[in-house]
Amino acid sequence: MSRRKLKKFAQNEERKNILEPGKPLYQNLKGNWNELIFKNSNEIVLELACGRGEYSTGLAEKFPDKNFIGIDLKGDRLWYGSNVALEKQLDNVAFLRCQIQHLNYFFEKHEVAEIWIVFPDPRPKKGDAKRRLTHPRFLKIYHEILKPGGWVNFKTDNKQLFEYSVETLETLELTLEALTRDLYNSPFLEEHYGITTRYERKFSAQGLTINYLKFKYKEGFSADHLLDKSFVEMYSPFEGKLSREMEC
Repeated sequence: MSRRKLKKFAQNEERKNILEPGKPLYQNLKGNWNELIFKNSNEIVLELACGRGEYSTGLAEKFPDKNFIGIDLKGDRLWYGSNVALEKQLDNVAFLRCQIQHLNYFFEKHEVAEIWIVFPDPRPKKGDAKRRLTHPRFLKIYHEILKPGGWVNFKTDNKQLFEYSVETLETLELTLEALTRDLYNSPFLEEHYGITTRYERKFSAQGLTINYLKFKYKEGFSADHLLDKSFVEMYSPFEGKLSREMEC
């Protein structure tokens, strides 16, 4: 591991806006974000697989009356978002280091108002389908933590992932509020408030179009019939295995 990365990890340990294994509050966040972290009752918005947290910090700056949490497994990525938040004195944004399949260990039922998934890993191999963030097993988790009527925003340059996601959502009969295969030439662009990620700028410079959709869950939603019954989580995020994975 490089000295630069080690330095970032050391700084992360001291930062109050990064929640990660080993910190006192890490195991007590579920249902307590507003009380323990934000000290207010504002609604909570998540950015999943946030990378450097461009959306988390960008939205936090534009909406001081909401609380934002960027979530990623890689601590060196979260370091960048933490830096921006500290420089801009944004006290309505925090960063959580965990795996997405463990969200319900950190958020109570109906604790989250909205979710953003921005340029996630497309996981193109067929065997990796269950790791795509729009796979039914993840959609089930989002449903558990979202408030009734809460929105999920999904943005990607990858056409295959987008079509897979659209097909999955339609199969589950979820409500699509927005859908475009060319965001920059659609009426939905203003909903992104001029916020872009470095990947988005790179893809746009290459002439790639950006896909975007927004959906919410219908009453009585269930994805159980599409889930692989053999899949079982073998450990919690508070056990040693996750901590070891995070060192990679």
